[in-house]
Amino acid sequence: MAIPFVETIFSSSETTAVAPQANSLLNKSRVPERIDREILKPKAAFFERLKLKLESKTNQLIRGKTKRQTLKHLCLVLALAVFLKNLFGYLHAYLIVHVEEGVARDFRNNLYEHFQNLPLSYFDKNRAGVLISRVTNDVGVLNRSLRVVFTTLVQDLLLVFLYLGILLVLSWRLTLFVIAVLPVTLWIIAKIGLKLRKYSARAQGRMADITSVLQETISGIRVMKAFAMERFEIAKFRQATQRYFNTVMKRIRVGKLASPVTEFWGTAVGLLLLFYGGLQVLEGGVLAPKEFIGFLVVLFSLTDPLKRLGRANSQIQEGLAAGERIFEVLDTRPSIQNSRNALSIREIKEGIRFVDVWFRYENGKNVLKHIELEIKAGETLALVGPTGSGKSTLVDLIPRFYDPYRGRVEIDGIDLRKIELGSLRRLMGIVTQETILFNDTVWNNIAYGVPQMPEEKVIQAAKAANAHDFILKLPQGYQTLIGDRGVRLSGGERQRLAIARAILKNPGLLIFDEATSALDTEAELLVQEAITRLIKGRTSIVIAHRLSTVQSADRIVVLDNGQIVQQGSHQQLMKEDGLYRILYRKQFRDNSNREDFD
Repeated sequence: MAIPFVETIFSSSETTAVAPQANSLLNKSRVPERIDREILKPKAAFFERLKLKLESKTNQLIRGKTKRQTLKHLCLVLALAVFLKNLFGYLHAYLIVHVEEGVARDFRNNLYEHFQNLPLSYFDKNRAGVLISRVTNDVGVLNRSLRVVFTTLVQDLLLVFLYLGILLVLSWRLTLFVIAVLPVTLWIIAKIGLKLRKYSARAQGRMADITSVLQETISGIRVMKAFAMERFEIAKFRQATQRYFNTVMKRIRVGKLASPVTEFWGTAVGLLLLFYGGLQVLEGGVLAPKEFIGFLVVLFSLTDPLKRLGRANSQIQEGLAAGERIFEVLDTRPSIQNSRNALSIREIKEGIRFVDVWFRYENGKNVLKHIELEIKAGETLALVGPTGSGKSTLVDLIPRFYDPYRGRVEIDGIDLRKIELGSLRRLMGIVTQETILFNDTVWNNIAYGVPQMPEEKVIQAAKAANAHDFILKLPQGYQTLIGDRGVRLSGGERQRLAIARAILKNPGLLIFDEATSALDTEAELLVQEAITRLIKGRTSIVIAHRLSTVQSADRIVVLDNGQIVQQGSHQQLMKEDGLYRILYRKQFRDNSNREDFD
């Protein structure tokens, strides 16, 4: 606050600091260097005494100097004022940018960190483009608003108070009239501000829609081109931009009213003062002509900062709307977080247990019902069942991506809600059907989260996942960039990198969620071979659509409509007249007569 205050002082001093010296230089009569005590008595007008004191001090400074010396002194004071004004203006501008960019950086960091702490359920019900817009567009709008606050708002408010102080010195009666009409001005600005905030919030929502469409287009560009939907998507994007344009124009229509309304109201007040003050000069003699002219000059100088404040209100309202959207995210409390005195675990000694687990997604029907299941340490458990039977949901409860609304999941007899989240998830290696790879090198994708991993261990993990040979054939080997989401690799190659990443982590629990369902026969054999090698002697859960991949599991659990309907080995389940045998026969109808059911 000190730097803009000093800058404002020197901004006004360019014209006001030299006035007493100019008056003494150009007038033949001077204000006495010592003021009569009668004038300084309390009954005298305060501002009149202040004005006389300033002029008296000025005369003391130039006492005994010639007109030439006084003129030289006047030029030096003016040059110093301009230099100091620009010096503090530069410091002010630099510090403002430093502060506002620092605030924007901190908001983006806080939003990103908060996203990391929010549960999957939050992202299930919010579009990715909308969340991206909060970090990019909304923080940018807030940043521009802060720039206005730190520059226009602070500096122009100081100028307004400074000019009001000068007006009080010149005529306190006329100044009181100016102050009396200020509430009307503030009311006008407030009314415009309310409408601005509403349209600004709506415009930022429209921009989030544009970001969402753009994000969905880029991520789904292959499908759009495959279905020849380019014209349809262009039309959808144009609709989104048109809605944004319409909302922005409404906001601008209201926002642009602030400056002309403020100026018109200020001019009307100025004309009233011109009439009232002129009467005082002409009839009452209460106000000297030079003081009245000076009062009018300063008063009309006051209109510029008031106009800028009116325009600043528009951007401030945009910033407030953006701030509401940002804090809407920051104020969202994570529904899944560490409990007090959470325990840390490093291995699974006994096993995993589901105790009367019920689960449903928000405002949905039950996806899991009365799940009672125990997975022993070192056991390979396969989950099978029709689409939508709850297999993936059941597995998602183990790393606490979601929490059941009834019942509990335990590891070694400890409720997962009492285990520290970081240690729980570090215990697991997860490979899903939709392989998530990053636009980075092969090496960094395998060593994700452990960048200092020795080279031999990364290569060993790649070999165990049947990935080493194809990696060596890439242009730069392990240092080859694989593109966004691994687009430069085949499905099988991406899956093997994901398995290598899981192997390198050396997890206590391995989870394979439909890891081979989207692969061709050759790729499936390579991936399945890697999985079989990896799960040997390790606690593992395998979700599979192709039943050929789970026949060697220690135990197979069959789910249907969110409930466990069967469990046992492949041979045991084939002997039962149940859902597993029906699913198996559908997949192996051509060779079902070869199976020995006895």
